[in-house]
Amino acid sequence: MILRRRFWVPLGIAVILLFFYYSSTTQYVHRWAGSGGMARRPHFDVGVIDDENYFWRKLPTHYPVKDMKPLPTGAPHKLPKIQKEFGKESEKDAATRRKRQEAVKEAFTRCWESYKTKAFMSDELGPITGESKDTFGGWGATLVDSLDTLWIMSMRKEFEDAVAAVVNINFRTSTLDSVNAFETTIRYLGGFLSAYDLSGDQRLLRKAREVGDMLYKAFDTPNRMPITRWDLDYASQEGQQVAPSTALLAEVGSFCMEFTRLSVITGDPKWFDAAERIRETLEEQQSTSQLPGMWPFTLNAREKRFNSDNTFGLGALADSTYEYLPKMHALMGGLLPSYQKMYEESMKTALKHIFYRPMIPDTADILISGTLHTKSENGKMTVDFEHEGQHLVCYAGGMLAVGGKLFGKLEHLEAARKLVDGCIWTYKAMPLGIMPETFYMAPCKSQTECEWDEYLWKRAVLYQAGKKDLTDLAQADKIISESRLPKGFTKIKETGYLLRPEAIESVFILYRVTGRPDLLESAWAMFEAIQENTKTTFANAALSDVTVSSNPPKEDSMESFWMGETLKYFYLIFSEPDLISLDEWVFNTEAHPFKRLVQ
Repeated sequence: MILRRRFWVPLGIAVILLFFYYSSTTQYVHRWAGSGGMARRPHFDVGVIDDENYFWRKLPTHYPVKDMKPLPTGAPHKLPKIQKEFGKESEKDAATRRKRQEAVKEAFTRCWESYKTKAFMSDELGPITGESKDTFGGWGATLVDSLDTLWIMSMRKEFEDAVAAVVNINFRTSTLDSVNAFETTIRYLGGFLSAYDLSGDQRLLRKAREVGDMLYKAFDTPNRMPITRWDLDYASQEGQQVAPSTALLAEVGSFCMEFTRLSVITGDPKWFDAAERIRETLEEQQSTSQLPGMWPFTLNAREKRFNSDNTFGLGALADSTYEYLPKMHALMGGLLPSYQKMYEESMKTALKHIFYRPMIPDTADILISGTLHTKSENGKMTVDFEHEGQHLVCYAGGMLAVGGKLFGKLEHLEAARKLVDGCIWTYKAMPLGIMPETFYMAPCKSQTECEWDEYLWKRAVLYQAGKKDLTDLAQADKIISESRLPKGFTKIKETGYLLRPEAIESVFILYRVTGRPDLLESAWAMFEAIQENTKTTFANAALSDVTVSSNPPKEDSMESFWMGETLKYFYLIFSEPDLISLDEWVFNTEAHPFKRLVQ
């Protein structure tokens, strides 16, 4: 007995010391959703997260970081559930759901086989000509964007073939003179991170780290702000860089999810530091813009002035900066409280100034997200509001649904419902059942007073057409006929459909949040309309005009988000709710799911 005690006492002390040493060196140890327990940093193969011989790591740093911002520590907070608790479905409903899900998978498989046969390793497949295109750096955008879709759809053989191919992508050179750092982040870095989170394949993490190392070089500027349209060749030749004096809000403010996730996985805080510097600048200037609470479409990254432009909205040019605010809260388990504050302040302003209720024949209670311009007149600030709508801004309904659940904001959930219903209404209003890229609508007198008035609608059509005589109803009828305007629309500025995902994205999220069965029917109607009108010999093509009643003209374009986002969301809405649960995963703006930090 005595000998055993003498043996166990020093052994126990050693174990305790090792425990505290390990705890101090692995400060990012938390349970990641789906891990089934306490997930410690795994053992990585040589060169996966540390490769000092990698080209982009060997280049000299002209403006090194002097005060690296550390990743947050501590236990994640217990956040409210996002998803509804779904009950058992009937056999009939289950059969219908599975049949629809299989139809979506068949559409994806058809596109994947054509891409693999005719454009493999290129960025895109031309869906009409069958030719390959390199529009996003020549690094296989469709291949990388589709990785997690392949996994989610249980196409394991195809997934393995794809992984074997992506390991050979060379991020040292590009087919483009100017690389869009934002698009590269959301498609390539996001695609690799998501596929790694889903599969655990370290080859994918290595590619994520390689892309991360390349992108980090775009932050090597005097003030550590990014170069959003980046001369990769110049940087590779050790050229000194400065951030642009004019940059888009979305392209500056949307690195945080991908960069933070990469830092958390690898334990290297440099990417988190890069994103955090942007966040701090956004937060510092949020209340000083010309529309306090929101940031304008364009920024001066060189001088770190994020508050001087005069155009505001949630749509194109700004979108994912706002989208990532509640999503970062979810991703990091509430350990970065500034994101909640920034989200709540921005949405307070958006609810008051950006959303409007359109006047439509059935008087449905819907909302559309518009665009606001500020201007100074006689020393006073005035606003000019565009009653615009965009397919892209349909993401906002999903964003507000997530934020409303996370932060207990019933007003946000109600706005989410109205925005999503607005996108569904717009799909149904068009002759093909497909929403156009951008359009204008006649506004209601207020969000509560909204009777249909055909005379006022026609006046709004004339106004939007730039006519001086707003009583010339014959002229209004001519414009309506020639432009094929459904009632309620005053102008369709861009008549195309680019195979975009944002509408089905928010329909999917709102369904997971509310369980509304009508959303399943809306999603299916959208899928059938898109499939019927965009299908080509090889895949699916963007449409140039959705105002026609049949045979819409097609374009030889199928961006990677069709297979990476649109079809993925269609598949997931017809899946069982525990497949990529919103309480365990959070999607980046390219529909790549990342594991959330949960308690």
